[in-house]
Amino acid sequence: MAYTNLSDEELMTRCAHGEREALAVLYDRYATPVFSLVMRMLGAGMTAEEVTQDTFVLLWRRAEQFSAERGRLLPWLLTIARNRAIDELRRRQTGPAEVELVDAVGGYPGLEELTLQRIQMRRALAQLPDAQREALELAYYGGMTQQEVAEHLSLPLGTIKTRMRMGLQRLRDLLQETATLHDES
Repeated sequence: MAYTNLSDEELMTRCAHGEREALAVLYDRYATPVFSLVMRMLGAGMTAEEVTQDTFVLLWRRAEQFSAERGRLLPWLLTIARNRAIDELRRRQTGPAEVELVDAVGGYPGLEELTLQRIQMRRALAQLPDAQREALELAYYGGMTQQEVAEHLSLPLGTIKTRMRMGLQRLRDLLQETATLHDES
């Protein structure tokens, strides 16, 4: 059987019946966007690879929970990946590790500034209300359009546009506050 010609829905049905070849095809299709999302949230390293693998293990275990009527597979999969990455961030309990990371990259011109920006962005995103943060992460890290975010979250498009606009405004304010505090120190 040519699994590569099957739709996502058909492959998920086959995963639910224990057909490993179906999982392999889904992995080939979607590992790159899942890994990209996780990398943006966690940074490079073994942990991003582990969270990506864990996402596909959960897809395998929860295959019967997928419903094409509620949305496409990729957004569902990205939501699993996002939740696993958030779990990892919570586990890390950001703090001293961030200082160590900045110190570790100090010998590479520009990398320290980039690392600090990533840390600041992660902290600012964490301060947003969950609804705004989720919409922004699905759009920017998950590569979804506003319409796809609306469909995935089963919300009106106008609601998603408002959440994203308000979230971006709040992010801008938070990052400006951080820059001001950084300049004063």
